[in-house]
Amino acid sequence: MTPLGERHVSVLGREAVEALAPRPAGIYVDATFGAGGYSRAILDVPGTRVIGIDRDRVAIAGGFDLVDRSEGRLTLVQDRFSNLADICAAAGFAAVDGVVMDVGVSSMQLDEAGRGFSFRLDGPLDMRMGQDGPTAADVVASAPEAELADIIYLFGEERQSRAVARAIVASRKEAPILTTRALADIVARIVRGKPGEIHPATRTFQGLRIFVNQELDELQLALEAAERVLKPGGRLVVVSFHSLEDRIVKNFLSQRGKAGGGSRHLPEVKQAAPSFRLLTRRPVTPGEREIAANPRARSAKLRAAERTSAPAHPAGASPSWPKLSDVMRGA
Repeated sequence: MTPLGERHVSVLGREAVEALAPRPAGIYVDATFGAGGYSRAILDVPGTRVIGIDRDRVAIAGGFDLVDRSEGRLTLVQDRFSNLADICAAAGFAAVDGVVMDVGVSSMQLDEAGRGFSFRLDGPLDMRMGQDGPTAADVVASAPEAELADIIYLFGEERQSRAVARAIVASRKEAPILTTRALADIVARIVRGKPGEIHPATRTFQGLRIFVNQELDELQLALEAAERVLKPGGRLVVVSFHSLEDRIVKNFLSQRGKAGGGSRHLPEVKQAAPSFRLLTRRPVTPGEREIAANPRARSAKLRAAERTSAPAHPAGASPSWPKLSDVMRGA
């Protein structure tokens, strides 16, 4: 098998590693291993050790060659990156020097028809990153119309979500919707595309993918786990690819980077000490050359922060958006 890293270049890879600033003999977490781009760059620094995490067993298997070449400095774990603090503890590391995340679906997953992430290539309507639990076809087949509309609207930001959900429910009464092309054709009859714009089904597919993998919940939990496991001076670097992800990262770092509040009209509000110092006041974005070489990079945003010595903040409340377990239980 060709090592995955030889046919994939990480978006904003140079900028991410520069922000992470790996030090000799440091311990780092590549929380979304993928093709191993970040891990390879970190391992180029003498004596570094890396824990690579990925839900996708194909990505983990593709990294075995890098494990061999690292001579024991790379450990790969198939798991959700929300569990990164527990994974570090199990590997014998109570604290680490850096965490890097590349959030969302990978190019490798999009390019493999059998994974069902993209409508460009017809394949089974799957979309699971970890290849366990309900598929997108299961959700499309059984979610109530109102909840299906909410999923497509909240996670896909599709303004015609109710009409799309109505069309899906009508179509599934006639025949099961089992392939990416079948779903894309249904959506395209409702959402009219214009030349030069994204495919009409793009937002619906995004919404289903995020929901099936509970990506936004996973991201929030992973950020909180990184806060707990990073040493003072350790760095957190996150590359995201759409507004929902970036908003979560931005809000998390903004809240964790604030000092005590109050104003001349109101008394001081007791607030936890800042647990992060922001390194990027504005997100880093790809340059024209990178976008030309990889159009998927055009929406990428990088944010980074450095851990202070303050205790981790209490975990936030879980957002009220639809949960996979609830929707499938009630279906």
